[in-house]
Amino acid sequence: MQPMRMLAILIALPAAAGAGEWGAPKEITFTAQIDGTTQRYVEMLPAEFDAAREHHLLVALHGHGSDRWQYVRDPRDETRGARDVALKHQMIFISPDYRAPTSWMGPKAEADLVQILTEVRQRHRVGKVFLVGGSMGGSSALTFAARHPELIAGVSSQNGTANHLEYENFQDAIRESFGGTKAEVPLEYKRRSAEYWPEAFTMPVAFTVGGKDDVVPPHSVLRLAKVLQQIGRQVLLIYREDGGHSTDYADTVAALEFVIRSALGASE
Repeated sequence: MQPMRMLAILIALPAAAGAGEWGAPKEITFTAQIDGTTQRYVEMLPAEFDAAREHHLLVALHGHGSDRWQYVRDPRDETRGARDVALKHQMIFISPDYRAPTSWMGPKAEADLVQILTEVRQRHRVGKVFLVGGSMGGSSALTFAARHPELIAGVSSQNGTANHLEYENFQDAIRESFGGTKAEVPLEYKRRSAEYWPEAFTMPVAFTVGGKDDVVPPHSVLRLAKVLQQIGRQVLLIYREDGGHSTDYADTVAALEFVIRSALGASE
């Protein structure tokens, strides 16, 4: 197993040089099996997509207050970096609502994503599945990977939390998503806190966090990264001591490339 790497300075070249272009994004509507509601996600395929061959899949989870279009349209570094890496590797790119805009990967959002992955595999020849997300999306990526390690080949979390029992922001939205407060349903908060389930992270994991992030403080992620290192997992931690609640393009690309290359090998 590769040890955890803590990086102070990390330089990455643009990921999608010579990778071609995306085809037009396609909005897909489906009926959620868990409650019969209408839900949506966006799918993008490389312009030169070959349906006859296997393609890996990148699922991008948006932040608090946004929706399925954030990772498709937003020019910010985290979203642009994810699109570029996916295009470089000729991946299928999926951006779900997962109960937008304030999901935090509660039970219904989790069920929706399991259903989406099943449906995408029915339409395409899907290889390995990777997760990426920032802020709420970074937290939710860790939650989903911990809950469904058998479905995920690698996860990259930008500025997320790994402990919902200690996290204090956005509690109205999280209460609605999780079905009650910490005092009312503490087990639900524990189930969705990746820090309590390090053994589930059998896949490569990359974290990017900022030391001065007061929106989603980095402490739980730093602790989880340390434990994963101790049990021999493949981990990349990019910790910017003076960083805030954002990840720049180079770090976004480096984190994603780490999990993809670790899972697929140097040939990718």
